[in-house]
Amino acid sequence: MDTSRRNFLGTAALGAGGLVALTTAAGAAAASTDDKGQPGQGGFGRDVQQLQPGAQVAYHDPKDVGEMPDFVRSLDGSKPKITSGGWAKESTEHQLPIMKGLAGVHMFLNPGASRELHWHAIAAEWAYVIDGQCQTVVLDPSGQTEVNNYKPGDLWFFPKGHGHSIQTIGDKPCHFLLSFDNGAFSEHGTFSITDWIDVTPHDMLARNFGLTPAMFDAFPKGETYIQAGPVVPVAQAVDAPWPKDSTHKFTLLHDPRARRDFDGGSFHLASVDEWPISRTMSGGLMVIKPGQMKELHWNPNADEFQFYLKGKGQVALFGSGGRGKVAEVKAGDSAYIPQGYGHAMMNTGTEDLEMIQTWNAGKFEEITLKHWMETAPRYLLSNNLSGVPAATVDKLDPQA
Repeated sequence: MDTSRRNFLGTAALGAGGLVALTTAAGAAAASTDDKGQPGQGGFGRDVQQLQPGAQVAYHDPKDVGEMPDFVRSLDGSKPKITSGGWAKESTEHQLPIMKGLAGVHMFLNPGASRELHWHAIAAEWAYVIDGQCQTVVLDPSGQTEVNNYKPGDLWFFPKGHGHSIQTIGDKPCHFLLSFDNGAFSEHGTFSITDWIDVTPHDMLARNFGLTPAMFDAFPKGETYIQAGPVVPVAQAVDAPWPKDSTHKFTLLHDPRARRDFDGGSFHLASVDEWPISRTMSGGLMVIKPGQMKELHWNPNADEFQFYLKGKGQVALFGSGGRGKVAEVKAGDSAYIPQGYGHAMMNTGTEDLEMIQTWNAGKFEEITLKHWMETAPRYLLSNNLSGVPAATVDKLDPQA
């Protein structure tokens, strides 16, 4: 190393306080003792001295940061938007500020009801059918229409701006979890056709559709949103699906490509690799057995939204800088994990813990702490985990 580079590394200027000057190896050792940061005691303490501008760099106190924000709330406890044919409840950035990249909606349609023709200007829509059956009709910018029928465990994905509708088929209600790749999205502010027609002058509508202005007097006043109607028998709900490489539908629980089981549970995932149209989102269903957990991990490329269908458990979130928070979850709750935050989920109940998960990236990426520590050199781990007995460090490697 040349002299100028060595001087730069030793005398980098400081803008803010909270740093300690360490000019020699002996100084570093002394600081480790005096600052309550001895090996095995869990990192740096808070007994640090203020430095003057220009003093030599040492280390900062990583715990002097803001508190971990709330990341769990009851989605099903939200105030619903109710119309003649059903209701919708949502979790967005407006209800939980940490939700910057994803929003979630639980929607319920009565038999015969339809979520009217509409589109979303700022977000794509991903859905998991929880119960009942429904049919979607989607129109893409090329003018092509796809009609699909859905059962529990099926998914749909509509890219941002694509027109679509949802209608219950059969004599049972249908409910599903919707997720959108924009935390500022609100289901209560979508672009619906009845709303548009209601605010457009009748003479313009007449020219557009080739009708007389008076004919629009019978059209709905305001947005119908979810409209009640006669039951549509399943046998009469004829679908017209597209080829697999372009379809908006994915049969999550029946497609073998989606299965990614882990120790302690099962995981079905649909990413852009299995479902090409889902370019901006991925998602699936995770089931954790009683007493088991989904190990400590993080997602390098995406935020994560969770909606709990069944059971009870805990979610532990790590946000760097000594920040961590554990939250209890149960059926009806939602949780949000920002991109890159470490987290784990554990089943603390006596029945399966089931959750729907979505990520705001089509490519699914995950790194687990256990695998990283298993594959790191033992001498590196011994250094990082100073004070931990060598025999314990060796046990972190299953091949040792």
